[in-house]
Amino acid sequence: MSRQMVRPGGRSARVQASVHTAVHELVSEIGRDALTVPLVAQRAGVTPSTIYRRWGDLQELLSDVAVERLRPDAAPGDHGTLPSDLTAWAEQFLDEMSSPAGRAYIRDALLGDPDGSNAGQCSAYATEQIKVILTRATERGEKAPDVETVIDHVVAPLMYRILFRPAGLDAEYARRLVTAVLGPPGP
Repeated sequence: MSRQMVRPGGRSARVQASVHTAVHELVSEIGRDALTVPLVAQRAGVTPSTIYRRWGDLQELLSDVAVERLRPDAAPGDHGTLPSDLTAWAEQFLDEMSSPAGRAYIRDALLGDPDGSNAGQCSAYATEQIKVILTRATERGEKAPDVETVIDHVVAPLMYRILFRPAGLDAEYARRLVTAVLGPPGP
Protein backbone atom coordinates (compact mmCIF):
# COMPACT_ATOMS: atom_id res chain seq x y z
CA MET A 1 0.00 0.00 0.00
CA SER A 2 1.60 3.28 -0.99
CA ARG A 3 1.64 6.10 1.50
CA GLN A 4 1.44 9.73 0.47
CA MET A 5 4.56 11.80 1.05
CA VAL A 6 2.49 14.96 1.48
CA ARG A 7 0.47 15.15 4.64
CA PRO A 8 -3.20 14.76 3.85
CA GLY A 9 -5.67 17.45 4.87
CA GLY A 10 -9.16 17.47 6.35
CA ARG A 11 -10.70 14.28 7.71
CA SER A 12 -7.77 12.19 6.50
CA ALA A 13 -5.37 14.32 8.53
CA ARG A 14 -7.59 14.05 11.61
CA VAL A 15 -7.79 10.26 11.25
CA GLN A 16 -4.00 10.02 10.85
CA ALA A 17 -3.42 12.26 13.89
CA SER A 18 -5.89 10.38 16.11
CA VAL A 19 -4.53 6.98 15.07
CA HIS A 20 -0.90 8.07 15.60
CA THR A 21 -1.83 9.49 19.02
CA ALA A 22 -3.63 6.26 19.92
CA VAL A 23 -0.55 4.22 18.97
CA HIS A 24 1.74 6.38 21.16
CA GLU A 25 -0.62 6.24 24.13
CA LEU A 26 -1.20 2.50 23.90
CA VAL A 27 2.48 1.69 23.46
CA SER A 28 3.28 3.64 26.62
CA GLU A 29 0.37 2.05 28.53
CA ILE A 30 0.40 -1.61 27.45
CA GLY A 31 3.58 -1.99 25.41
CA ARG A 32 4.19 -2.49 21.73
CA ASP A 33 3.79 -6.28 21.80
CA ALA A 34 0.22 -6.07 23.15
CA LEU A 35 -0.87 -3.59 20.46
CA THR A 36 -3.62 -4.66 18.05
CA VAL A 37 -5.49 -2.87 15.28
CA PRO A 38 -8.84 -3.15 17.13
CA LEU A 39 -7.28 -1.56 20.27
CA VAL A 40 -5.81 1.29 18.23
CA ALA A 41 -9.08 1.79 16.37
CA GLN A 42 -11.09 1.90 19.58
CA ARG A 43 -8.72 4.44 21.17
CA ALA A 44 -8.65 6.57 18.00
CA GLY A 45 -12.43 6.51 17.57
CA VAL A 46 -12.34 4.86 14.15
CA THR A 47 -13.26 1.43 12.86
CA PRO A 48 -10.63 -1.26 12.38
CA SER A 49 -11.55 -1.28 8.67
CA THR A 50 -10.46 2.38 8.47
CA ILE A 51 -7.01 1.39 9.70
CA TYR A 52 -6.78 -1.66 7.44
CA ARG A 53 -7.90 0.37 4.44
CA ARG A 54 -5.38 3.13 5.04
CA TRP A 55 -2.39 1.21 6.41
CA GLY A 56 -2.94 -2.42 5.42
CA ASP A 57 -1.86 -4.01 8.69
CA LEU A 58 -0.43 -3.24 12.12
CA GLN A 59 3.19 -3.37 10.93
CA GLU A 60 2.55 -0.80 8.19
CA LEU A 61 0.78 1.42 10.71
CA LEU A 62 3.70 1.15 13.13
CA SER A 63 6.03 1.89 10.23
CA ASP A 64 4.07 5.03 9.30
CA VAL A 65 4.09 6.20 12.93
CA ALA A 66 7.84 5.57 13.13
CA VAL A 67 8.62 7.55 9.99
CA GLU A 68 6.63 10.47 11.37
CA ARG A 69 8.46 10.24 14.71
CA LEU A 70 11.83 10.20 12.94
CA ARG A 71 11.01 13.50 11.17
CA PRO A 72 13.22 16.26 12.66
CA ASP A 73 11.35 18.85 14.73
CA ALA A 74 13.45 21.82 13.65
CA ALA A 75 16.27 22.98 11.42
CA PRO A 76 19.75 22.10 12.67
CA GLY A 77 21.26 24.62 15.07
CA ASP A 78 23.57 27.36 13.82
CA HIS A 79 26.74 27.30 15.93
CA GLY A 80 28.76 29.61 13.69
CA THR A 81 31.06 27.21 11.85
CA LEU A 82 30.70 24.08 9.74
CA PRO A 83 32.62 21.86 12.19
CA SER A 84 30.51 23.10 15.11
CA ASP A 85 27.21 22.76 13.22
CA LEU A 86 27.94 19.30 11.83
CA THR A 87 29.34 18.02 15.13
CA ALA A 88 26.31 19.23 17.08
CA TRP A 89 23.98 17.70 14.49
CA ALA A 90 25.84 14.36 14.46
CA GLU A 91 25.84 14.16 18.26
CA GLN A 92 22.11 14.90 18.40
CA PHE A 93 21.38 12.42 15.58
CA LEU A 94 23.34 9.74 17.43
CA ASP A 95 21.64 10.53 20.73
CA GLU A 96 18.13 10.39 19.24
CA MET A 97 18.63 7.38 16.96
CA SER A 98 20.56 5.26 19.46
CA SER A 99 18.01 5.72 22.25
CA PRO A 100 15.72 2.73 22.84
CA ALA A 101 12.82 4.68 21.28
CA GLY A 102 14.94 5.74 18.29
CA ARG A 103 16.13 2.20 17.63
CA ALA A 104 12.53 0.92 17.88
CA TYR A 105 11.35 3.59 15.42
CA ILE A 106 14.12 2.68 12.97
CA ARG A 107 13.18 -1.01 13.17
CA ASP A 108 9.46 -0.28 12.76
CA ALA A 109 10.08 2.12 9.87
CA LEU A 110 11.99 -0.58 7.99
CA LEU A 111 9.87 -3.61 8.93
CA GLY A 112 6.67 -2.24 7.43
CA ASP A 113 8.39 -0.96 4.31
CA PRO A 114 8.17 -3.52 1.50
CA ASP A 115 8.96 -1.00 -1.26
CA GLY A 116 11.72 0.93 0.52
CA SER A 117 9.83 4.23 0.56
CA ASN A 118 10.14 4.64 4.34
CA ALA A 119 13.89 4.11 4.23
CA GLY A 120 14.05 6.70 1.47
CA GLN A 121 11.98 9.16 3.50
CA CYS A 122 14.16 8.70 6.59
CA SER A 123 17.24 9.21 4.44
CA ALA A 124 15.66 12.34 2.99
CA TYR A 125 15.21 13.76 6.51
CA ALA A 126 18.94 13.43 7.21
CA THR A 127 19.83 14.72 3.75
CA GLU A 128 17.66 17.83 4.20
CA GLN A 129 19.26 18.57 7.57
CA ILE A 130 22.78 18.16 6.19
CA LYS A 131 21.97 20.38 3.19
CA VAL A 132 20.93 23.15 5.58
CA ILE A 133 24.23 22.84 7.44
CA LEU A 134 26.36 22.74 4.26
CA THR A 135 24.47 25.61 2.60
CA ARG A 136 24.91 27.72 5.71
CA ALA A 137 28.64 26.97 5.72
CA THR A 138 29.01 27.83 2.02
CA GLU A 139 27.16 31.10 2.56
CA ARG A 140 29.67 31.93 5.34
CA GLY A 141 32.49 31.28 2.87
CA GLU A 142 33.55 27.97 4.37
CA LYS A 143 34.70 25.09 2.21
CA ALA A 144 32.17 22.29 2.56
CA PRO A 145 32.01 18.70 1.28
CA ASP A 146 28.98 17.58 -0.72
CA VAL A 147 25.96 16.01 0.94
CA GLU A 148 26.73 12.47 -0.26
CA THR A 149 30.21 12.63 1.27
CA VAL A 150 28.70 13.52 4.66
CA ILE A 151 26.08 10.77 4.29
CA ASP A 152 28.77 8.20 3.43
CA HIS A 153 31.29 9.24 6.09
CA VAL A 154 29.11 10.37 9.00
CA VAL A 155 25.52 9.15 8.73
CA ALA A 156 26.20 5.69 7.27
CA PRO A 157 28.73 4.64 9.92
CA LEU A 158 26.52 6.05 12.68
CA MET A 159 23.50 4.10 11.44
CA TYR A 160 25.52 0.92 11.04
CA ARG A 161 26.83 1.19 14.58
CA ILE A 162 23.40 2.14 15.99
CA LEU A 163 21.77 -0.89 14.37
CA PHE A 164 24.48 -3.53 14.59
CA ARG A 165 27.25 -2.51 17.01
CA PRO A 166 25.80 -0.11 19.60
CA ALA A 167 28.15 -1.04 22.43
CA GLY A 168 30.52 1.79 23.28
CA LEU A 169 28.87 4.20 20.87
CA ASP A 170 29.23 7.76 22.17
CA ALA A 171 29.50 11.42 21.18
CA GLU A 172 33.27 11.07 20.77
CA TYR A 173 32.69 8.60 17.94
CA ALA A 174 30.39 11.11 16.18
CA ARG A 175 33.02 13.85 16.64
CA ARG A 176 35.74 11.62 15.15
CA LEU A 177 33.58 10.95 12.07
CA VAL A 178 33.00 14.67 11.54
CA THR A 179 36.71 15.44 11.97
CA ALA A 180 37.57 12.68 9.49
CA VAL A 181 35.27 14.13 6.82
CA LEU A 182 36.11 17.82 7.41
CA GLY A 183 39.72 17.56 8.49
CA PRO A 184 41.15 18.73 11.80
CA PRO A 185 39.96 22.12 13.10
CA GLY A 186 42.05 25.07 12.04
CA PRO A 187 44.01 27.34 14.36
